[in-house]
Amino acid sequence: MLSHGFVTVEELVPTRGLRVDVMALGPKGEIWVIECKSSRVDFTSDSKWQGYLEWCDRYFWAVDSDFPTELLPDDTGLIIADSYDAEILRMGPEDRLAPARRKVMAQKFATHAARRLQGFRDPGVAALVNV
Repeated sequence: MLSHGFVTVEELVPTRGLRVDVMALGPKGEIWVIECKSSRVDFTSDSKWQGYLEWCDRYFWAVDSDFPTELLPDDTGLIIADSYDAEILRMGPEDRLAPARRKVMAQKFATHAARRLQGFRDPGVAALVNV
């Protein structure tokens, strides 16, 4: 994502009951959600992914080259990734967030990132905050 000008955080909770694998914040304030799937079973057992759509401008699946990509909905983005790199094969359609929702998500992103950084700097604090 860095090569596209995005920064990321992992395991962000956009709202109660949902936790996205990766949220990316772009250079123009774009918010993308990326769900990582390791297998057919991992994908078919995920019933929450459609709830993530209202929390981002674009939605992507990130899978490895052996994943059966025909399972993934055509109207979502597709990233093929391995331990070293990733490539966007299909751009997810853009559905821009409302300004108020964008502001909330940018604040959640910043708070989540700051808590993670604080936890790395001061491991004793990690037990006190939701890192």
